[in-house]
Amino acid sequence: MPGNTLSKGEVFVVDTDAASREQLSTALQQSAYDVICFADGASLLSEAKARMPACVLIELPPDRSGLDMLRRLREENCMAPVLVTSANGSIAMAVDAIKSGAADFIEKPFRTHDIIGRIDAAIDECAQPGTSRQRWLPGCEPLTEREGDVLEHLAAGLTNKEIARRMHLSARTVEGYRAGILKKAGARNVTDLLRRIFGQGASV
Repeated sequence: MPGNTLSKGEVFVVDTDAASREQLSTALQQSAYDVICFADGASLLSEAKARMPACVLIELPPDRSGLDMLRRLREENCMAPVLVTSANGSIAMAVDAIKSGAADFIEKPFRTHDIIGRIDAAIDECAQPGTSRQRWLPGCEPLTEREGDVLEHLAAGLTNKEIARRMHLSARTVEGYRAGILKKAGARNVTDLLRRIFGQGASV
């Protein structure tokens, strides 16, 4: 919807499958987003230098080349939230995507209304003031905003799926954040992590 003053912003979509690009484009336009589709990452990187999208949606192929694109976007100071989709998702891949700067990791096939909700949530969170707030665990590097939120939910006894629903994320994304928290804390598992939290009175 070029020129529509009611547009919620531009969303860049990178997907090698033309049918998938068309499906996403239609759904996003119906949700008041302007959409620019790309068949490859090089085209997106060139366009991202000239304009700032509200959100970027990247398909991650089996060779994981999309992660390089994600890192390049961050190096180019593209501050828009980036959501990664994959038809070959795994926990390891989700962890890599989160570490590379992804706001969410979504497995294919997905329902278009679900992904629209994820995009809305990612844009809303990016726009919230104070999102750079960090939280600490004793003896480890600071947690990011999202990691701190996941940790609070873990401490409350929520499962990954329950956390995903509350935070409007995918379960794979929550797995990625959880793995990052465990690594920072040097904990073997969530039980070990929670024992340290409640045993040391960490502030999260």
